[in-house]
Amino acid sequence: MVRSLNLVFCGTPRFAVPTLERLVAEGFSVRLVVTQPDRPKGRGLELVASPVKECGQRLGLPVTQPERIKGNDEFRAQLATLKPEAIIVVGYGRMIPHWMLDLPRLGNINLHASLLPKYRGAAPIQWAIAQGETVTGVTTMRLNAGLDTGDILLQKEIPIAPEDTAETLAPQLAAIGAELMIETLHGLEAGSIQPKAQDNSRASLAPILKKEDGLVDFSRPAEEIRNRMRGFQPWPGAYTKFRGRNLQIRNLQIVKAQAASDSVPAAELRAQGDRLIVGCGQGTALELLEIQIEGKKRSSAMDFIHGYRPQAGERLG
Repeated sequence: MVRSLNLVFCGTPRFAVPTLERLVAEGFSVRLVVTQPDRPKGRGLELVASPVKECGQRLGLPVTQPERIKGNDEFRAQLATLKPEAIIVVGYGRMIPHWMLDLPRLGNINLHASLLPKYRGAAPIQWAIAQGETVTGVTTMRLNAGLDTGDILLQKEIPIAPEDTAETLAPQLAAIGAELMIETLHGLEAGSIQPKAQDNSRASLAPILKKEDGLVDFSRPAEEIRNRMRGFQPWPGAYTKFRGRNLQIRNLQIVKAQAASDSVPAAELRAQGDRLIVGCGQGTALELLEIQIEGKKRSSAMDFIHGYRPQAGERLG
């Protein structure tokens, strides 16, 4: 019976938590939770457990946190003893070695937050929004040695709303992904799923985000800039340079913006009453609604105008 399947769960971020919770609620036997070691965080650099570790402990599951899994004989022996029928991988953050891929009879089943083969990589939710997609989804696949190149098992798509950000979309995908994983395991055990090879010619990449991805290029059209702002929340966000003080240029974080019909040269910042407009590429413009100067609190456009009094011809960047 499918509910008696022995599983090992590998995951780290909050995105993986709903899947772990659903597996337990559905009656699967999660014999071990594998997650990354506690990492220093915050100003005090105190060690913080991953969301998956916290979830595993709350559910009373055994948790292990190997620093590495490749070449880790102790970890390999531990998994071999457990004899899992499937290994579930959701955002674990480590490449899975060959011995682990070959261990369970049903394979290593991964939940990926895109409609593969689009957006392979570490940041599929962020890049789908940044690229202006209006539809995305989740995929379950059987892992192989490549980067998100394994055979597709099941997929489910959802729309991306115009106001969605990576922060609002991720929980939606995590929830439907958890249900899709349950459906996938039932289907694999019943033999009703036919794995499908990915069409590599349609593949696109979603690489891990870097700080510089958030630097706004005002030669891009306004809608493209806004899509990147939505996709790169909460980090690296969308930032630019504003003015100088003691010869030190300060970062300005654009927290919220909307398209504007005003005609303003690219990168020029213009105050129009209580509205704050910046010119973008191809004759487009953005109205900045909420911004934050480095080291300061967030402020509305009106407060920014009253406090900094932008001058004619001033530019961002």
